[in-house]
Amino acid sequence: MGRVSSACFISWMYLVYISSGFATTIEPASGFATFNNIMENATEWMTDFSDIESKFSFRTSEEPEDDLCYIVPGQPETIKECNFNPDTKTFIVIHGWTVTGMFESWVPKLVTALYDREPTANVIVVDWLSRAQQHYPTSAAYTKLVGRDVAKFVNWLQAEIDYPWERLHLLGYSLGAHVAGIAGLLTKHKVNRITGMDPAGPSFEYADAQSTLSPDDALFVDVLHTNTRGSPDRSIGIQRPVGHIDIYPNGGTFQPGCDLQNTVLMVATTGLRNMDQIVKCSHERSIHLFIDSLVNQEQESFAYRCSSKDSFNKGMCLSCRKNRCNKVGYGVNKIRTRRSSKMYMKTRDVMPYKVFHYQVKVHFFGKTKLSYTDQPMKISLYGIHGEKENIPYIMPALNTNTTMSFLLTTDTDIGELLMVKLLWEKDTLISWPWWNPDTFHIRKLRIKSGERQSKIIFSAKEGEFSYLSRGGEAAVFMKEKETQSSRKNQRLHKLKMHGSSFKQSTE
Repeated sequence: MGRVSSACFISWMYLVYISSGFATTIEPASGFATFNNIMENATEWMTDFSDIESKFSFRTSEEPEDDLCYIVPGQPETIKECNFNPDTKTFIVIHGWTVTGMFESWVPKLVTALYDREPTANVIVVDWLSRAQQHYPTSAAYTKLVGRDVAKFVNWLQAEIDYPWERLHLLGYSLGAHVAGIAGLLTKHKVNRITGMDPAGPSFEYADAQSTLSPDDALFVDVLHTNTRGSPDRSIGIQRPVGHIDIYPNGGTFQPGCDLQNTVLMVATTGLRNMDQIVKCSHERSIHLFIDSLVNQEQESFAYRCSSKDSFNKGMCLSCRKNRCNKVGYGVNKIRTRRSSKMYMKTRDVMPYKVFHYQVKVHFFGKTKLSYTDQPMKISLYGIHGEKENIPYIMPALNTNTTMSFLLTTDTDIGELLMVKLLWEKDTLISWPWWNPDTFHIRKLRIKSGERQSKIIFSAKEGEFSYLSRGGEAAVFMKEKETQSSRKNQRLHKLKMHGSSFKQSTE
């Protein structure tokens, strides 16, 4: 059996193992039933540290991978021994389920990124590996006890040195996101912020708010959903919104670069130690998106509030009015709403993940009635800073006398647009009637930039119409002069000149 075939087989077995664990319904083990009585005996459980199994590793920027010092609840001398800084922010990082029983490679990367952004901060990594290495349903049930451990630690630390609650930021991945939520529920006062990085789905999709991450667990809760495909009870990441702001990059399903072919090839070339990436690539992308927001401040990504993934993919949700868009990750504008805001964005497949979003609207005229589905197009955008040519797009429907709206993205900032080309490719030689090609007439294109919040109208380069034929030359459109722009566009331009409404987050 070849190397790739072996990797595929073992990866398949790994997927079967995980799926069997996820499909199991969570059953409270011995002692879990007492969790609901915690709030009734708050004083007693807060001051009893004898049953804490989780460890709290104080990580440093010099050695982010090593557990050199532990802060131990009930032992105040360890706060000083670990050089905890009481005058700055504290990040508490909480890992998720593990197969190996060891910290995953993302942990030191996140620690390093946090110190890069906030050099004087405290970064504490919660070690609950012994409980996280169990069969998935058991580890999922343990999140309640681990959440209690974290709450005890936070309450004790705050009381011991009178640490400000507004400086506490919990970051949880997968099961760790629910641990953070439970901890936030049990602390004496609300922590400033909880960031959930693809909170786990199995056993939590239909659970109550006390058992999962929820908007009530902190002053502000932001969530990244990156692996929500499949039925709700089998989705690796939770599908429903659980924060004040819930962001679904690339629809929250498969992430760019995480397709099966890419991950299997990576396993084949780097070894079976990376076999879990077939499952974790999209799941773990939530962490790397947050790391990206820490280390690439000059390339901050934006997400846009939208009613559905389909509407977003039509480019219909690129407005920033009334807080309809927001920064992604660390610099998020902390807006609390009565209802969770579902937001969407596109990304690249590598860091920095930022792309630029455009809505394209075009009306197709024609002398004869034409109707097509899934037609291959290529769109080229030309701006004052550069161009992006031959962007592929499959037009789901192409009919006479209809208006189509769709979303395009570029991975570079080409500046204000000046010209657009639209090419209709021939899908097969047989389907291309070269002797009398079907032709659409297009008078104008309308393009809205999400990042610039500008709308531009493009007219046919020559004459009243540009002509679009399958397999023919590209239809060319030029930006209209300002005097031809609508009054609405002029008002939008003035708003843009007043600058962004986003303020730098002060955390």
